[in-house]
Amino acid sequence: MHQTHPILDWSLATAAQTAASLCGKRADHDFSVVVPAYNEESRLPWTLAELRRFLDQWGIDYRVLVADDGSSDRTPSLAEQMGARFSTVFLDRHRGKGAAVRNAMLRATGRVVAFTDADLPFELESLRQAYQFVGTQRCEVVFGARDLAQSSNRAKRKLSRTIATFVFREVVKRLVSHEVTDTQCGLKAFSLHAAEEVFSRVTLEGFSFDAEVVFLTQRLGLNFRRIPVNLVREYASSLNLWRDTLPMFRDIVGLWWRNRHLQELAPRHLPTFAPPFAPTFAPMAADEPKKAA
Repeated sequence: MHQTHPILDWSLATAAQTAASLCGKRADHDFSVVVPAYNEESRLPWTLAELRRFLDQWGIDYRVLVADDGSSDRTPSLAEQMGARFSTVFLDRHRGKGAAVRNAMLRATGRVVAFTDADLPFELESLRQAYQFVGTQRCEVVFGARDLAQSSNRAKRKLSRTIATFVFREVVKRLVSHEVTDTQCGLKAFSLHAAEEVFSRVTLEGFSFDAEVVFLTQRLGLNFRRIPVNLVREYASSLNLWRDTLPMFRDIVGLWWRNRHLQELAPRHLPTFAPPFAPTFAPMAADEPKKAA
């Protein structure tokens, strides 16, 4: 059976200890893609197959990590069916998307580490573009953005979700970031060093963790870039507008209040940048399936 990573207990202290223990870890492949999942046994097989098809055709040396959020169905066992490049990292119980993503991002060992949503809402070429920006050291962090002029939306959205998204962006613009207004876009990429610096500090467990990721990126002074994305599908999400919207607003206000006097954060570890690298096109065995202000 394919070996999975050990459970990472959810606490900020543990995250800091994990980051410290992994500090200086060397990347052993080019690209890690994290897919958060909670009870996704019906959708995840298609998602993983699409990622494998795209990444295999690209020819890059990659790994895909399913970030399981304490699922009660077969979700944790699906990655091992896709071959040796796929694995699952677990939480001991259902904690929230932020907890699951942080767990996997701190365990990933690609030179570039990205996460995207389980419904693959954007054209996968956005993953390649994000990888190229970080991999050639044009920036340390890439944020996908649905609100840029070059972005497009070919997916149908419920009016209630469109209104909630607009309101949330306005709150984020005032309390978190004037520059990165679409914090909730489900595509973000980091250098290995930037991922360690950011996710070892993430405290929010739920859907609002994306806003904290943006906040930390800017306070750490990491170079970032926003890229347009093309929204091609938006299936049912575990996000419930009526159940989750108020906690998300509460999280954002709390994030602002706790850090209202904080101008910048000192990195825990100095980055160990390698020269811009060329992707390694070494297939496995054939039978194995902007500077922050």
